Amino acid sequence: MTAPPLDGLRVLDLSRFIAGPLCCQILGDMGAEVIKVERPGGEDSRRNVPHHRGHSLYTLNYNRSKHGVTLDTRHPKALGVLEELVRGSDVVVENFRPGTLAKMGLGWERIHELNPRAVLVSISGFGQTGPNRDRALFDAIAQAASGLMSMTGTPDGPPTMAGAFVADHIAAFHGVMGAMMALAARARTGDGQHVDISCLDALFSCMGTLPAAWRMLGEETGRTGNRDHITVPANAYPTADGHLYLHAGTDALFPRLAAAMGMPELTEDPRFADQESRLVHVEALDDVVRGFTRRHTSAHVGELLAAAGVPYSPVRSVAEATDSEQVRARDMMIEVEHPELGTLVLPGLALKLGATPGSVRKAPPLPGEDNAEVYSRLLGLDADELAALRADGVI
Repeated sequence: MTAPPLDGLRVLDLSRFIAGPLCCQILGDMGAEVIKVERPGGEDSRRNVPHHRGHSLYTLNYNRSKHGVTLDTRHPKALGVLEELVRGSDVVVENFRPGTLAKMGLGWERIHELNPRAVLVSISGFGQTGPNRDRALFDAIAQAASGLMSMTGTPDGPPTMAGAFVADHIAAFHGVMGAMMALAARARTGDGQHVDISCLDALFSCMGTLPAAWRMLGEETGRTGNRDHITVPANAYPTADGHLYLHAGTDALFPRLAAAMGMPELTEDPRFADQESRLVHVEALDDVVRGFTRRHTSAHVGELLAAAGVPYSPVRSVAEATDSEQVRARDMMIEVEHPELGTLVLPGLALKLGATPGSVRKAPPLPGEDNAEVYSRLLGLDADELAALRADGVI
């Protein structure tokens, strides 16, 4: 088999919860050897709901393709173990609050001293600098702070958070990109560097033209519900058996929608003649489209739109999306064999490389599952030394 793209790379995962572990999981799926370090008994997220037979889905969902070791980083004897792991790693990923790693005796300066080629990826709520650097952050806090929450929801309703942990996931993706860019620079210079990823920065970068529109034009867009901000019709419309989202806001797509609805004369209506006019008369146009869609099933409307080349999708539940033909065809749900739980069904790899594909290389580890193998192979510890560390509560 062709070696995966990150084969030969070693990643030390000191992170927990979502952003850091997902960053490391992607690196592991792409071939890196990932050593996940957590406290004896397991990290806090192992106790998060929901649970599958006593195991948190957080841990199962974000920690595959990793070797699991335990280490009490607060123990006096732990620092030496950590330093040896750093010496043998290409990338170190952590998502403590800024300054925590330094308090442990393993800040960036010490990491660079131990291993000048190592890349440190720090993922935090507000970043390593700025007035809020020391504040804790959860995903919804990033949504509130970034402006996203103010843009989400109906115009007459309250600010609304997204239904998924978007800030954590986007921060994880930026962590992967940062690690790869730092490694590319290392290939030229021979030196590693510190990569500073903020969940707030990552989510703010997804706000598109809205921040620039405010700073340069003085324009602030309010909540528009499911409507697109700049083109219409683009909305979730009720059907006889659910809802369907369609987007026909461009001057090329609108005539196709009008024909598909059996109303080609709409293109002659001066209210809908061009994109600017349709924006002015959005309520009237949405009423027309809504009047058509609610008389038909989602499947029937979808057939008409597909034939006309109009982008659309039924609004699916998570269950419907998970079981859809497209998700199955793209292997976005895969089976992973776990030593204790049997077959797990987890999200697949979104990165699909044609020549050097990644794969799930290992089930999410149990706490300390690989202590003996990793510590003996990487640190040269023998059975007696491992037993002493266990007896002292270090591992």
